[in-house]
Amino acid sequence: MSSARSSGRLVTGLAWAVLLLGLWLWGRDVTNGPGSTSAPITGDIAAVGRPLGVPLPPAHAPLKGATPQRVEIPSIGVAAPVVPRGLDSGGAVDPPPYAQAGTVGWFGGGTRPGEAGAALLVGHVDTESRPAVFYGLSAVRPGQQVKVTGADGTIAEFTIDDVQVFPRSHFDAAQVYGPRQPGRAELRLITCGGTYDRTTKAYTANVVVSAYLTDARDPAPAKPPQP
Repeated sequence: MSSARSSGRLVTGLAWAVLLLGLWLWGRDVTNGPGSTSAPITGDIAAVGRPLGVPLPPAHAPLKGATPQRVEIPSIGVAAPVVPRGLDSGGAVDPPPYAQAGTVGWFGGGTRPGEAGAALLVGHVDTESRPAVFYGLSAVRPGQQVKVTGADGTIAEFTIDDVQVFPRSHFDAAQVYGPRQPGRAELRLITCGGTYDRTTKAYTANVVVSAYLTDARDPAPAKPPQP
């Protein structure tokens, strides 16, 4: 193996390690919430998984992908705008501020929804006074739909195939953020889980919903101007 190739693989490995570290910090940061409301989320660290008898459709081929603008989860009544979020000074992904508790954040430095890989969407579960956008996220189940509308008008439709709760003490960034199947377009929806610890001022876990692309709709054609 040439030294140039070895150096290239080393740089790639280091970049991946840095990204995972930043995402782990983000996962840890997302669990820091006010927790004054009683969120409908379980403290049990277990996977809902795929119930027996629930048929799941085949995966759709990955798309070109577009910057997400809106996400819908019909089963829990979510229809919310999506804004890109970057990394904060600590190297963690910066979630939307609590003033925008009805908004979902997308990790703009990563995969776009519909592209091959895992696109990351994060939302608060509550604020100091009311439920937030992902308050009901733990209630979704495999087989239900998530729709993401892109800036180009394309609607990427995802099917949920897994719901899990990961404790902060055993947060596995590679398992949470990495794609489950190579070459597949996937989606992760993440919010606070477990219980709120008033001593540490943080939730004890994260709810992580995994979905994969199963359909896509092109933008509706523009209507001709009226004479």
